[in-house]
Amino acid sequence: MARPRLFRLWLALGSFLMILLIIVYWDNVGTAHFYLHTSFSRPHPTPGQGEDQDAEEFLDTLLGSGKPGDLSGRKTEPPPAAPSMEESVRGYDWSPHGARQSPDQGRQQAERRRVLRASCANASLAFPTKERSFDDIPNYELNHLIVDDRHGVIYCYVPKVACTNWKRVMIVLSESLLDRGAPYRDPLDIPREHVHNSSTHLTFNKFWRRYGRFSRHLMKIKLKKYTKFLFVRDPFVRLISAFRSKFELENEEFYRRFAMPMLRLYANLSSPPSSVGEAFGAGLRVSFANFIQYLLDPRTERLAPFNEHWRQVYRLCHPCQIDYDFVGKLETLDEDAAQLLRLLRVDGRLRFPPSYRNRTASSWEEDWFAKIPLAWRQQLYKLYEADFVLFGYPKPENLLRD
Repeated sequence: MARPRLFRLWLALGSFLMILLIIVYWDNVGTAHFYLHTSFSRPHPTPGQGEDQDAEEFLDTLLGSGKPGDLSGRKTEPPPAAPSMEESVRGYDWSPHGARQSPDQGRQQAERRRVLRASCANASLAFPTKERSFDDIPNYELNHLIVDDRHGVIYCYVPKVACTNWKRVMIVLSESLLDRGAPYRDPLDIPREHVHNSSTHLTFNKFWRRYGRFSRHLMKIKLKKYTKFLFVRDPFVRLISAFRSKFELENEEFYRRFAMPMLRLYANLSSPPSSVGEAFGAGLRVSFANFIQYLLDPRTERLAPFNEHWRQVYRLCHPCQIDYDFVGKLETLDEDAAQLLRLLRVDGRLRFPPSYRNRTASSWEEDWFAKIPLAWRQQLYKLYEADFVLFGYPKPENLLRD
């Protein structure tokens, strides 16, 4: 009797170890080059947490052998080729001004992280989801966290904050997309339609399908060991940029999903044209005021959450649940991008694609909001106040008073 029982025990143990080895192989966790000791804000103990911690510690011991890697032995990629056709078509600025690093960049980065942590700990700053733990975040809200296991990097992308080019960088680093059987080496070679295809990237919300009950444990291990970064910009300027790209240009998807309801509700058009081409041809476009009305209308989010292009950053990236190692800003994109690539030790392999000259400028705010009623501006600020405070953007007093 003892032998069959012992055999079943060894069989169960062997199966368990085989599953763990498959997880290691599939996810390539052991190739992380960074061992950053970061932590979560405000852990929330829950019933049964001891068992979860035991499982997490076991997985951490098994998978967490990664130490700071010496990347000096890597083969350095040749310098990028001369500017391609995209430079002239899209207005990229190839000047070398982004290569310089100011002596106080380290202090600036430390201050940004300090402000973020202090704001999360400030009881007087209240906003939805602030007090929840990482375990409380629904899986579908983790879809903006892109993982690169080859270099130990997690990037939370924020639409309208250079995310297209940062996604391109992540594709090059992770080698997640091939061109004629070989990984892309130049970010600008990657077609735009592939960049925003969700199947191109490994994101946290996909972990459940791969790892089941181990998914949250693996996320926490990666969040503890990997370099985590995001890029942000002035919240009001981001809204202007979103409006320009989605409603001032002919975009069939956004016209049908958003512009047509806005025209009905806020422009007194009971039967707007059925296509964006017809609407633009007839001179019918959503105004910036219509867009602000849509954002402030309490009915909007009863139907569906904000689209990612105007959803608040704290809802996309969960900065009070995840301790980010690097907070970049679009206003200092060139300097921050160069600094981050050095931090990741990949600056010899690639460079961040050059800035787009037609970027929406913060100096435009007063012109765009000139015809927006003061009460609407004040309500809009309350809606995006957390993003202003968390990321150190000054309150736009000139827009919030007569």
